[in-house]
Amino acid sequence: MNREVIELHELREETGEMVEVTQFGVSRRSFIKGAIAASAAVSSSNYLFRSNGGTLLAQSPAAGAVERLITVNVNGRSRRIEVPPMETLATTLRYKLGLTGTKIGCDRAECGACTVLVDGVAHYSCSLLAHSVQGREVTTIEGLEAEDGTLHPMQQAVLEEQGFQCAFCMSGFIMNTVALLNDNPSPTRKQAAEWLSGNLCRCADYDKILTSVTRAAEIARGA
Repeated sequence: MNREVIELHELREETGEMVEVTQFGVSRRSFIKGAIAASAAVSSSNYLFRSNGGTLLAQSPAAGAVERLITVNVNGRSRRIEVPPMETLATTLRYKLGLTGTKIGCDRAECGACTVLVDGVAHYSCSLLAHSVQGREVTTIEGLEAEDGTLHPMQQAVLEEQGFQCAFCMSGFIMNTVALLNDNPSPTRKQAAEWLSGNLCRCADYDKILTSVTRAAEIARGA
């Protein structure tokens, strides 16, 4: 069968593995790695840049977009920020305010990793426009710790029960649990599972997460 690319095999001494090399001297492995790296670079550039001075800069708004200066109370501190009309709260928190504890997972309101509290109510920050929270109180996971360093009961419970594996989803679960405990100080395991059903854990650590919720309720009650 005719082939446009003649593949040769060579043994790389440094790795001891067989790799395919094209007639142009580029291995298929190197080509794939290069393509992945280029794709990641393009994707990340849509979110964040860092200036020479180390300042976090969000992506520049699209041509014609008009930024709006708003005031938001984040973790008890009033912040003045400029946001374009379609910028989400998750983007503002992470890339303009540097509050990277809020994670962006699915970016379409399905996984709950970006959950924050707005006036005490849990919201997916990836589907909430930043300008819509003007004048409201936003709490992220960075705002749970007390000034003296005391952790929120759910944070403490996660440490005690080792509630998460990779922990990417952790901040979203913790923030939603804070809302749960504010609404119901003594939830049953079933009630906690139903309340947290909008948060997904890709590691499937749900049993440990629910155990952490139960422990957090005990800590909050002083048990």
